[in-house]
Amino acid sequence: MQPRIPIPADRPWRVLGLMSGTSADGVDAVAIEVDPGAFEAGHPFRRLLGHLALPYAEGLRGQVLEAASNRLDPAGLCILQRQLGDHHAQAARQLCDTLDLQPDLASLHGQTVQHHPDHGASLQLADPYVLVEALGCPVVWDLRRRDLAVGGQGAPLVPLPELWLHGPGPWLALNLGGIANLTVGGGSSILAWDTGPGMSLLDLAAQQWLGLPYDPDGAHAAGTVVAPLLARWLAHPYFRVPPPKSTGREVFGAAWFEAERPFLEPLPLPDRLATLAAFTAATVAVEATRTRPWPEGLRALVSGGGARHRRLRAELAERLRLPLEDDLAFPSGAREAVSWALLGAASARGLPGHLPGVTGASGPRVLGSWVWP
Repeated sequence: MQPRIPIPADRPWRVLGLMSGTSADGVDAVAIEVDPGAFEAGHPFRRLLGHLALPYAEGLRGQVLEAASNRLDPAGLCILQRQLGDHHAQAARQLCDTLDLQPDLASLHGQTVQHHPDHGASLQLADPYVLVEALGCPVVWDLRRRDLAVGGQGAPLVPLPELWLHGPGPWLALNLGGIANLTVGGGSSILAWDTGPGMSLLDLAAQQWLGLPYDPDGAHAAGTVVAPLLARWLAHPYFRVPPPKSTGREVFGAAWFEAERPFLEPLPLPDRLATLAAFTAATVAVEATRTRPWPEGLRALVSGGGARHRRLRAELAERLRLPLEDDLAFPSGAREAVSWALLGAASARGLPGHLPGVTGASGPRVLGSWVWP
């Protein structure tokens, strides 16, 4: 296919990926080398050049969570778009300065503040024009809405990069971000979808009851799981819907948490946090049963902030009954940004960046919109 940008004849592409996940805690920026001629062979990734995490200030994170909770007016959303653009540009510029790097292109995810796949709509905020001015290279952004336009969920989009990174399998990749997602690869087939809450509810609980943005290592979730409460949560309609499907904070976020607070607050704090950790683990286990029987030799890899939550890992070990190993190929927080950099490079090559069988789209499309210097 005709590339959308000139391909350097003498070297790989240097690509930035910028990811702001549903945990809404900041921006992860990575720089990678991509072989633009190796997509068809399935191994375009060459190496990680660098990674930088730039947390949101408390006020900015509060605005993001207000937007995700549908409590920010249009003026606030407009201003937040620019503020997030500035923050992403700062992260990208710092990384490039540290590496003394001029990127060939950047791939911008932005901060998801609303996701309504049943209505064919999703909103990621971060002004790409600010990023172009900061970097002086082409920027591709808004990758999810092309998939939504042709009937897809707009998520998950990481399965194709997972295939490029892991190879044909068999493997299972579990990402425990704000929302948890599961990708299972084996041979020529890939299954993937959002399993439900990851760390979103646990982080809200930590903010409410610990005065912390999150519970470090899950140290406070040392209580007893309240089985009747967990059983009621598992009856949520989302877990009865077959893939393709995706979800977000609109379903498992502040509104859910506020509705359940009257049932949680009479409990000892360790029991509240333990039950919320069990909810994430149980939903992963319930959804993972859709992929059974698991092939012999399956590697199960876990990444994301939840990988460091000890109680969540213990609950997963008990309920999933599949040995999970930490995905150590990239620094913590970098993996989704690497995936986004690969998706941006695929768009630059004029290649589809999604799997219609995963998202439910009617056919393959080249993802994203481009902004030029």
